[in-house]
Amino acid sequence: MAQESLTLVGTMRGHNGEVTAIATPIDNSPFIVSSSRDKSVLVWDLTNPVQSTADAPSEYGVPFRRLTGHSHFVQDVVLSSDGQFALSGSWDGELRLWDLSTGVTTRRFVGHDKDVLSVAFSVDNRQIISASRDKTIKLWNTLGECKYTIGGDLGGSEGHNGWVSCVRFSPNTNLPTIVSGSWDRTVKVWNLTNCKLRNTLEGHNGYVSTVRGKMLYKLEAGSIIHSLCFSPNRYWLCAATQDSIKIWDLESKLIVQDLKPDIPVSKNQILYCTSLSWSADGSTLYAGYTDGAIRVWRISGFGYGI
Repeated sequence: MAQESLTLVGTMRGHNGEVTAIATPIDNSPFIVSSSRDKSVLVWDLTNPVQSTADAPSEYGVPFRRLTGHSHFVQDVVLSSDGQFALSGSWDGELRLWDLSTGVTTRRFVGHDKDVLSVAFSVDNRQIISASRDKTIKLWNTLGECKYTIGGDLGGSEGHNGWVSCVRFSPNTNLPTIVSGSWDRTVKVWNLTNCKLRNTLEGHNGYVSTVRGKMLYKLEAGSIIHSLCFSPNRYWLCAATQDSIKIWDLESKLIVQDLKPDIPVSKNQILYCTSLSWSADGSTLYAGYTDGAIRVWRISGFGYGI
């Protein structure tokens, strides 16, 4: 069997600033959403990719709808499990819930004192969590009401001592859990039922900006890691670093591919990947870059059509 590899198949252009996050639907529907430092969220239609010509690169998808309302950088965006809603977090200190069928904000979540850096839906979409530079984690219902605050002056002493840069719900509904990563160099695991600290994971000697689970072993990327994601159906870990996108085979613990787009960059322009997300079927890796483009990599052996 030939070694599988990723090939650059297209570019998606629509943002005017760094792409901060990308979310893909769990049912592999032909759309994605992305957030950017241009203060917007874009909904992309993937059904009609435009093939490349001699003087233009292929466009893998086209912007279908631009969601506007935030007054500062949009740092994170996630999708509800039914794909009907998007949730965004911004440096304006707010979260917004968007109805994707209309592009309208249905709820605003106000309560953080500083930039919102990370947001997440629970598995059943009934709860929302957010993390902020105000060093707190907030648990909300979908009506926009804050039900609990972890950390800060009112949230107890167990919270983080630095910016909380990433937060996620555990997919395991039998043991409801929240996991958070912080610039205090720790990852904390919280009991969702009472928002009490379950344990603190230490081992980083730099700021933690992304979390996915328990440390099993250590892999050296060689430079700053901006985003991490696991392949949904291969034993791969993908890391967006300052130099390239590195793909590790977790069985061999070896880097099996180093992805770098072959594009000209001016001397004063620094181009690197800042966000990553796999399609649900594991065929396509979406990578957001500092130049506002999303570059699309596909596994060899998959057809071009969606």
